Amino acid sequence: MMVWVGLAGAAFLFSGLAIAYVIGGAAVLAFIATDNARYLAILPQQIFSKIDVFALMAMPLFILAGELMNRGGITGALINLSMALVGRVRGGLGHVNILTSVFFAGISGSAVADAAALSNTLVPEMRRRGYSLTYASAVTAASSIIGPIVPPSIILIFYGALMGTSVTALFLAGIVPGLVLAAALLVINAIFAIRQDHPRVAPQDMPPFLPTLLHSLPALSLPIIILGGIVFGWMTPTEAAAVAVFAALGAGWFYAGLSAGSVLAALRRTAILSGSIFIIICAVSALGHLGALERIPEAISDMVAHLGLGPVGYMLAMNVIFLVAGMVLDIPVALALLVPLLAPVALEQGADPVHLGIVLCFNLCIGLVSPPMGGCLLVVSAVTGVNYWKLARAVIPFVLTQIAVLALLISVPGLSLWLPRAFGLGGGP
Repeated sequence: MMVWVGLAGAAFLFSGLAIAYVIGGAAVLAFIATDNARYLAILPQQIFSKIDVFALMAMPLFILAGELMNRGGITGALINLSMALVGRVRGGLGHVNILTSVFFAGISGSAVADAAALSNTLVPEMRRRGYSLTYASAVTAASSIIGPIVPPSIILIFYGALMGTSVTALFLAGIVPGLVLAAALLVINAIFAIRQDHPRVAPQDMPPFLPTLLHSLPALSLPIIILGGIVFGWMTPTEAAAVAVFAALGAGWFYAGLSAGSVLAALRRTAILSGSIFIIICAVSALGHLGALERIPEAISDMVAHLGLGPVGYMLAMNVIFLVAGMVLDIPVALALLVPLLAPVALEQGADPVHLGIVLCFNLCIGLVSPPMGGCLLVVSAVTGVNYWKLARAVIPFVLTQIAVLALLISVPGLSLWLPRAFGLGGGP
């Protein structure tokens, strides 16, 4: 089956079609080539069952909340707060960049949005204060992947819907890994600051802490509303997403950054992103149905048993596959293609579904800053004007750090599962 899918997919891909049509078209041709054409009649029912998932309702609302906050003038408030916290130390603006990504992560949940916003605002300021343009761009790209790990996270919702895993548990599980990644990046930035003699922010340029904190409270309210409402059982993730949209509108009014035109632009962008994700789900569900008919997961399980791969060996092999896939595929595509095929075997071997979701989503996020198709690298390169391959070389130390954090998350499941277990949501002892 995989040979036919590959051949058909390659033919469609060279035709210039969008990836969803490539996958869907290849799946339909593979049905015919494998003598399963009679099952195409029930394919609409299979597709609808994959998108008729309550958890997926939260995704467009979180996307809209993030779009509204991105357009609502909050970036400056978050940068000022980060500067008030860490701007005094050597390499302060690098630390500000990373810390702003942490705050931004709790608002947008999007690495690309984070990369675009900080490339437009903080990178020019870093350049003006003595940082090289390449380094400022590299730290911006590297820190942007905190966004999809710290809740609210679109890809965690997507994984939860694919695997039937609690989105609340995934949100809680993403907090500690996101903070561990931020801490690791702060350490690397501090090392570069000493080696390259990065400047401190001058005292006269430091914003006063208390007024800055008060000014940033509307921006910081969104993650508190989302996590507090979900964790304490006041709201489902979908209800929290709807409340977050109204909070985003209020924050945009407070910062005077939202106009009728920007709200319409946010709605338009939300429709485009949501539609693209849902059509990918539809296309991949066709491929998944064919995989079930051809018993592909069982074949993978038999192959793992034949090779003698235990739980640790299989987890490492699967993460290598996901690292490579993340370099060339969009995260929703990679999740939808690989998770239904590879994750069930890991679960059979005793992996916790929440821990597995965090590891795989974190893994794929590394691909956003890895060539040849790193989405955040492309965005930062386009905005700042830095040569793509020069930026890719500069970001290598940060990528190696992210891979080290990934290895830590794989070997110490408690980092991901501590918070869900504390609220009675994690698996295992």
